[in-house]
Amino acid sequence: MYNLLKGKRGIIFGALDENSIAWKTAERIHDEGGVFVLTNAPAAMRLGSIDALAEKIGCQIIPADVTSVTDLEELVDKSVEILGGKIDFVLHSIGMSVNVRKGNHYTNQNYEFTEKGWNVSAVSFHKLMQVLYKKDAMNEWGSIIALSYMAAQRVFPDYNDMADNKAFLESVARSFGYFFGRDKKVRVNTISQSPTATRAGQGVKGFGGFIAFADKMSPLGNATAAECADYIVVMFSDLTRKVTLQNLLHDGGFSNMGVSQEVMEMFE
Repeated sequence: MYNLLKGKRGIIFGALDENSIAWKTAERIHDEGGVFVLTNAPAAMRLGSIDALAEKIGCQIIPADVTSVTDLEELVDKSVEILGGKIDFVLHSIGMSVNVRKGNHYTNQNYEFTEKGWNVSAVSFHKLMQVLYKKDAMNEWGSIIALSYMAAQRVFPDYNDMADNKAFLESVARSFGYFFGRDKKVRVNTISQSPTATRAGQGVKGFGGFIAFADKMSPLGNATAAECADYIVVMFSDLTRKVTLQNLLHDGGFSNMGVSQEVMEMFE
């Protein structure tokens, strides 16, 4: 324990259960001296066990629909009040595809589902940052992180329209990150994480084979949720004050591999 985040205040979106990256991150931030509020949509909270995390760490929960600007405004105002000052870090760990849930193939989307997916997964990130920006709610040298995936750049057929959502998310981070950096000295980045056994990840068709392939392709193996939490803590700390507008690859080297010997051996 180094107290990298001692005295820092934040908001964490998406802590659903103990397998989620947001949950692991909340625990690590607490270990490093940071304080924060937890939030998720009321419907998502009923599916998870966020109350247990809040009780364990001793923090408050503020339910909010991340697609509602009104909810986000109330969330930010209450967070600043509860935490006793402006925000230093924000984690956006939210993604959803109704098409994936319903088993709709990428070539046969229900576009109402598509719109809901990008609204929750990507437009919500713009809405969140717009609220924070307009309210001047972030301290200088604060850090905002959203979680992404390599499918934003490369084809993973069963990842479906979530790939488009992640590409949209990364673009929002760059575009809004410019203004947040220039005007507020706040950094905005995305982290492209290895496939991880979260509830959302396991909803992707063929996820077991998907995660095993990535592990064999990566020279360091897949990055776990706990390891991602460590990385996020570093990105929230003052050690990375000049890192912004980046899509940071946290995937054991997968993204730079053409093929690995382990995978080749499966075909020889």
